[in-house]
Amino acid sequence: MRETAYAKINLALHVRERRADGYHALETLFAFVDAGDELTAKPASEDRVTTLGPFAGGIDDPFDNLVAKTLAALPRSQGLDITLEKNLPVAAGLGGGSADAGAVFRIVEELHGLPDDWPERAARLGADVPSCVRSEMATGRGTGTELEPVENDLAGTPVLLVNPREKLATGPVFKAWDGTDRGPLPSGTARQIALAGRNDLTEPALDLCPAIGQVLAALEGSDTWFTRMSGSGATCFALYDTTAARDHALRQITQERPDWWLLAGGLR
Repeated sequence: MRETAYAKINLALHVRERRADGYHALETLFAFVDAGDELTAKPASEDRVTTLGPFAGGIDDPFDNLVAKTLAALPRSQGLDITLEKNLPVAAGLGGGSADAGAVFRIVEELHGLPDDWPERAARLGADVPSCVRSEMATGRGTGTELEPVENDLAGTPVLLVNPREKLATGPVFKAWDGTDRGPLPSGTARQIALAGRNDLTEPALDLCPAIGQVLAALEGSDTWFTRMSGSGATCFALYDTTAARDHALRQITQERPDWWLLAGGLR
């Protein structure tokens, strides 16, 4: 079997408060790009994970990544030999590990079915994992695990992802957030929520990784109608009316900043 681990982006991310358990109460709009890491799986006598690809080196211990942890969390009648092609940068605000876990859930579902409590199992692996299992546009609340469907009027929208090839861990960004509740996630369609929403982690991420400002400036200088940082950074994205406009931006930014990572795709 072959399954894509679709890159996750946050069209909006509102941080409401620090909770008593140390986590942050979030309200976000999850969206997914039709590209990402690639997983291939075949039956085996025991579970095995092989990691390759341009960002395989970003995983210190390939057998301690979320693919291996997800396999251990899901009951099955036989093992799986999975090869993970790591195309997405690590610690980049794209939910790469969570997307990989979501792809494993879909593989196991196809081959063996999922247990009734799979949402709880997914949440224990990470706050973004439940949304990545279906990889469909949705709002997320709580720590991001309380999902609700949303009218997806952005399906197929051309999108360009850009990362300055600088890792940015989630914990320090949240720690640097100023604690100000700037209000709830707006209601409406996906487009309406995105346009009226914001990413409350942009400023603390910029303080820790100034290159994010350069990425946003480069995207805003293209023929886009919407730009934003994804998650806790450092990846940023832009939405376009046409694939021609997106591809022109891709060529221009690649020429000007060949050291950056870029990915062109469409919203699911």
